[in-house]
Amino acid sequence: MPPRRRGSSGFRGVRARPNGRFYAEMRAGGFRLTLGTYNTPELAARAYDAAAWRFRRPRRDMNFPDVESLEEAEFLAQTPCLVDDEDRRRHRQVQRRIAIEHDEELMRQWRAQFPNDVDNTDAFFADLRAQRRSDRRHRRAVAEFELDNPNTTWADNDPRWDDIWTETTSDDE
Repeated sequence: MPPRRRGSSGFRGVRARPNGRFYAEMRAGGFRLTLGTYNTPELAARAYDAAAWRFRRPRRDMNFPDVESLEEAEFLAQTPCLVDDEDRRRHRQVQRRIAIEHDEELMRQWRAQFPNDVDNTDAFFADLRAQRRSDRRHRRAVAEFELDNPNTTWADNDPRWDDIWTETTSDDE
């Protein structure tokens, strides 16, 4: 059987992560054993070697063949960086804050670059509010007319009767 390839990190059982950290793992009996995430490839390789000693792997499978015992390998291996729920929560908060700050900065740039669009947007929504207010006034006037009309064609349960109670003085939508 040919020797296993060493990954892009240069060490057996170590892979680089997109975030710049290094992930150590070992395959044993058809299973993948996760050894943790480390800041450097050397630390991840030391963790791999400590696990290889525990599984009684041959020395040719080690990244550092000069290590003489399991105790020495464990002494040289650093404990993995563990990620818990609190770390994930803090990371999500930071990512949200960064996204909000980025969006606010983009809006500032857009307003500075396109002041006419800002004015047009404000005018559009002012016209929209005025149109809705006018529509509410018209519906209320029609409903009041039908209320005073003895020959109305509206049924008693017609939802248009509710327009009598429509507020027409506020700008609320």
